[in-house]
This record gives sequence, C-alpha cells and structure tokens, in this order.
Amino acid sequence: MTSISYVKQQRITRLCVRCGLLLMQYGAESAVVVDLSKRLGLALGMNSVECSLNFNAITLTTICDERCITTTRDTINQSINVNLLVQIQQIVNKTEATVDHNELIDRTTLAFDELDKTVYPTWLVSVFVGASCAAFAYLNGGSWSITAVTFIAGMVAMFTRIYLSKHHFNPFITVIVTAFIASLIGATTYYFDIGNNADIAVASSVLLLVPSFPLINSLSDILKGYVNIGVGRAVFTYMLTLSACVGIVMALVLLRIQHWGF
Repeated sequence: MTSISYVKQQRITRLCVRCGLLLMQYGAESAVVVDLSKRLGLALGMNSVECSLNFNAITLTTICDERCITTTRDTINQSINVNLLVQIQQIVNKTEATVDHNELIDRTTLAFDELDKTVYPTWLVSVFVGASCAAFAYLNGGSWSITAVTFIAGMVAMFTRIYLSKHHFNPFITVIVTAFIASLIGATTYYFDIGNNADIAVASSVLLLVPSFPLINSLSDILKGYVNIGVGRAVFTYMLTLSACVGIVMALVLLRIQHWGF
C-alpha cells in the first residue's frame, strides 16, 4: 500500500471524527458511532482507528505507519434524524466497497458535504404529533371533545418545542415551557368541564415529551459496555422527564386544579 502522508492522514482523521460527530448529534447509539468511525478510517487506508466517547465530546485517534493523530470535538445535541444516520451508513458502505482509491478522500468528503439534512415542515410535524396525542386520548376512552382539545394541545405544544429548539433555548427550559403550554390547554377540560374525563386530556397532551429514543439509547449503551455515556444519557433523560413534570405542575397550580390523576 502507498505510504500516506501526514497531511492526508489529517484529512482522514477529520473525516472520521466528522462521521462520529454527526452520528452522535443526531441520535445514534455509541456502538454505531464507534463502529462506523473505525470502518471509515480503515476504508480510507488507516492501520487502526481508536474512538472514545463522552456525553458531550468525541475523541478519535488514527494510526498509520506508527504515526498517531488525535483530535477531540464537542458535540451539540440535535433532534433525532434517522434519515441522516442511514445516509452516513451508506457513505461508509460505499467507501468500503470502492476498489479505486484515487481521490477517495475527496469523494467521501463531498458525500458528507452533500448530506440531505432537510426535515419535514414545522406545521406538518405539529399536526401529526397533535393527531398522535389525540389518538392516544381516544383509545383511552376520551370523548370527541376530549380528543379535540388534546389534538390542539399537542399541536401547539409541538410547534412551541420546535420553535424554542430552533432558537437554541436550553433543552430543559424548552421542555418545561412545552409541558406548561400542553397542560394549560389540556387542563381547560377541567376548568370548563369539557368531555367525559379531563384526566385523559392532560395526560395525553404531554405524550410528545416522553423521551423514549434517548432512554432506549442510554440502556443500549450501558448493556454494550459504554457505561459512561450511557449513564450520562440516562441522567439527561431523567432531567427531561423532571422538567416535563415541573411544566405540568405549573399549569395545574396556575389553574388551581387541586387533583389530577386516574
């Protein structure tokens, strides 16, 4: 194999850490982040790639001809984007399958530059989230009026959450405000005596705040040996849940509703 220069190894290192960084930011579990980062480096000509993850950082080392280059990057949590994760995996698979290594680094870099990061429109996501909350309310015995209030609450809450996230608010503050708005609208069923069971409206309105994906990732990380980042993700998930509870209680206290529950 042709000897790889220091500058070329630097570019490969940046590509590998970029791959891992994107995977972490958009919701991949730790085992996938490490596996794809290593596979990309090996496919580009490295002898070995070592990767270490923390909750908010990634450290990666490439080794070639007994020469090591190490880099560290901070991560910023983004919304879950499975489509982006699949695209990155396809890039790695394509790089591994390439026989002609001429300009392979340039082609791989271009593929990362052209990643499709488009998401569904905010209004469309809000409508479908509202519909899912309304469906949950209906399946739990809510009347049509309860279902309608839940739909409005879920839709407005999701719109608020996306708006605050786009403006880089603290994630815990975002969840508190979202839970407050969802519960405030849902709790109007208590205040105005709407429907057959107001408890269903309040419970279903905050369904969108259940951190299922991060919770599954944290458990998966712990079971696969990535205890450090797994515990970090679990604590983050529990704090999100606590924030949602704070928002719900604030809304109920504001409306002077003295009891809530089935």
